[in-house]
Amino acid sequence: METRNLSLSEWTDVLPDSGTEVFHTAPALEAVDDHTEGELQLYGGFKGDQPVALLPVFVDHKAVGRIVTSPPPSMGIPRLGPLLLSNSPKQRKKETVNYGFTAEILDDLSVDARLTLFRVICPRAYADPRPFQWNQLKVTPEFTYILDLENVTDDTVMDPFSRSLRNEMRRGEEIDVTVGVEGRGAAKRIWDSVGTHFEEQGMQPPIKWEFVRDLLEALPEHHRVYVAREPDGSFSSGIIVLYSDDTAYFWLGGIMTTYDGVSVNSLLHRRVIEDIVTEPQLESVTRYDLVGANTERLCEYKGKFSGDLVPYYVVESVGPEMKLAKGAYDFASR
Repeated sequence: METRNLSLSEWTDVLPDSGTEVFHTAPALEAVDDHTEGELQLYGGFKGDQPVALLPVFVDHKAVGRIVTSPPPSMGIPRLGPLLLSNSPKQRKKETVNYGFTAEILDDLSVDARLTLFRVICPRAYADPRPFQWNQLKVTPEFTYILDLENVTDDTVMDPFSRSLRNEMRRGEEIDVTVGVEGRGAAKRIWDSVGTHFEEQGMQPPIKWEFVRDLLEALPEHHRVYVAREPDGSFSSGIIVLYSDDTAYFWLGGIMTTYDGVSVNSLLHRRVIEDIVTEPQLESVTRYDLVGANTERLCEYKGKFSGDLVPYYVVESVGPEMKLAKGAYDFASR
């Protein structure tokens, strides 16, 4: 297997049309690269001309050492990391590709160097992180909820939901809150609401507006801005949804508000799900990723959708030097 550094155009040529996450696309990576201090490096593993593995990383040089991340922190990117493209039906061949590609990448990035800090959050489709573990890196499972919306109709989609969530969504049909799809101004209002929520808790807003703005501009056909408005037209709540080829992602927003005793977020999610199930434009989208099932207080609500609990893996350096580096560097991904 040969490992190469790719340009963004070459990356686009070899990235599969399906099975990837939205931040693996070249426009998203370019937007991220424009708003992070790290240098984007795109690795491709090839057998002949056939791509068999891909990995985007961002390399940043800090006083604490060399930082290699995928995705970079503090940008609200839930996952990035490696993609295995081997279409061999034989497990052994897949494992050989995975191990060989991982070993070559780690060697090229000098991940075993004393002050190189490495952290990757793998995509859901990457199911075998053992090669990282075998190279003395720590592997930790995390989780998200995925709603499977294939082969359901708008009449049956709520059947698996908890009784309380179904009742709330039905009560929402009787109140005067309207949910619609809007544009950049509404996206800014959602970002403002998230920032205010964080500041009230004594924390910095998790994502800069300039990045949100540029990402949405880079993905015009792969995002929607859903806004709930009260009868007088005032903003109640909103969420920004990103789309890959087969999955919708609850990305930003959703600050909890109520109207006449009904959670406005439930109405927003109901509209997103309705669009996925009924709109021809979203025909290829068959999943709704609630993006995260790792915070207990949030899982109490997200669990009401009865989505599948799906694991993904966080890979990172270990050792006393890494503890010191982490103490000096913010690794919060959201």
